[in-house]
Amino acid sequence: MRSVSLDEVHRSVEEVVERLSRHHGPRLNCRIGCCQCCVDELTVFEVEALHIRQRFAELLEAGEPHAEGACAFLGSGGDCRIYEARPYVCRTQGLPLRWIEEVSEEEIVEMRDICPLNEPGPPVEEIPEDLCWSIGPVEERLAKLQASIDGGCLRRVLLRSLFRKAARTESPDSVLGS
Repeated sequence: MRSVSLDEVHRSVEEVVERLSRHHGPRLNCRIGCCQCCVDELTVFEVEALHIRQRFAELLEAGEPHAEGACAFLGSGGDCRIYEARPYVCRTQGLPLRWIEEVSEEEIVEMRDICPLNEPGPPVEEIPEDLCWSIGPVEERLAKLQASIDGGCLRRVLLRSLFRKAARTESPDSVLGS
């Protein structure tokens, strides 16, 4: 079986995001300057960190991370400085989300959420399943990709730790195990 690349995972995400964004477009407020979801302390699988390192080596070597409290890659105008290589988690922000949660051994429920900054629209509970981003399948694909490079350890990396200037002041705990 052929291994899937991170670029292929991101492309498949973008295809679904594009379809959902077209449908929900008038409601969505995600755009440059809307950055309340761009929070600090985000971690990504090491495979996504390597992807960012490869594409933004100069920024990571000489650039300054955004001040603590917001994503290290947030620009001064509320823009993403690594937008074309942004991690999976950033690609689905703002969309109506759905996921399955085990409440107890006997009860499994579907959960839903949507960014409260979006314009009013139908309640997220009333949006058809195929018009929501389903959390789970892509995370599983990313975990398999990560496991193929780290033997199943599923190592995660703080985004802030990718900056050389941030790395000097952070502890070795910036690379996290699962």
